[in-house]
Amino acid sequence: MAGSSGLGGGARGGQGPGTGPGAALRAPRAPLLLAALLLGAYSLCAPLPAAARRPPRAPAPAPAPAPAEPPRAARSPGAPGLQVARGPGRRRFPQALIVGVKKGGTRALLEFLRLHPDVRALGSEPHFFDRCYERGLAWYRNLMPRTLDGQITMEKTPSYFVTREAPGRIHGMSPDTKLIVVVRNPVTRAISDYAQTLSKTPGLPSFRALAFRHGLGAVDTAWSAVRIGLYAQHLEHWLRYFPLSRFLFVSGERLVSQPAAELGRVQDFLGLRRVVTDKHFYFNATKGFPCLRKAQGSRRPRCLGGSKGRPHPRVPEAVVRRLRDFYRPFNRKFYQMTGQDFGWD
Repeated sequence: MAGSSGLGGGARGGQGPGTGPGAALRAPRAPLLLAALLLGAYSLCAPLPAAARRPPRAPAPAPAPAPAEPPRAARSPGAPGLQVARGPGRRRFPQALIVGVKKGGTRALLEFLRLHPDVRALGSEPHFFDRCYERGLAWYRNLMPRTLDGQITMEKTPSYFVTREAPGRIHGMSPDTKLIVVVRNPVTRAISDYAQTLSKTPGLPSFRALAFRHGLGAVDTAWSAVRIGLYAQHLEHWLRYFPLSRFLFVSGERLVSQPAAELGRVQDFLGLRRVVTDKHFYFNATKGFPCLRKAQGSRRPRCLGGSKGRPHPRVPEAVVRRLRDFYRPFNRKFYQMTGQDFGWD
């Protein structure tokens, strides 16, 4: 810091301008300042380079917006295979649910009901009340098809009937929900369930090995194909949340032999006009199943998918007889609870 002291000290020592050590340091600045001024003047007057003389480019026009697509179903985030409906109307919570049972005829009933102009139903099974409940009711409602006033929103997930949490969750959505249960002889239902699983898992053990413990010992109710057929036990749990008047029990057997009659009962239960009648059905002898003369959105007759009417594996008569004996008391209790004799015994 000696140089700084010398500059300050020279000023304070009373020396005049241009004398002393400070003047020696300030003297070279004058030529430098003059050179800077001349260079600046030249820069201001010199012609600009060609690139600099070009006028500024106009901003590029924004890309034209993509043409609007016609309304279509959009995939629902996090729900593979499910679609969010678009179009007129509003999405509402279902007023009616087909809650069971697996391999009872729920897909056939849903397809038959979709012929009705006042029924709008989700095609896929959302499994909301058993597998996806944590996604929330807003997510669930967003899956539903849009409906106009006077139309009914529906969905079907057969596993609801055997899911312990489902009745309380559905009641929480709406205690006025109408509940449809398609039931079938529990022995033939179990064999049909096994046939479906066997088609996907060819190395499955035999029906007998899965249905019984130790040969023809006790019936194994831990096997889901057997457990689902305990209709009375499942219904007891549902009746803790809903009165019997909120249920309609549809015969899976009559849905095959008399589809129009069963559809008439369903339409009455839902408060709909009887639009779907016997003129909509014909019996396909090859499949052993009723088919639609005119499917929804089509001008041609249509039967259900190839998996419907699948041949059942041969099950020994002794196994069938044992299962009939096992289910008989449960069936009779179910008849008593519902007020309907389904004729399985």
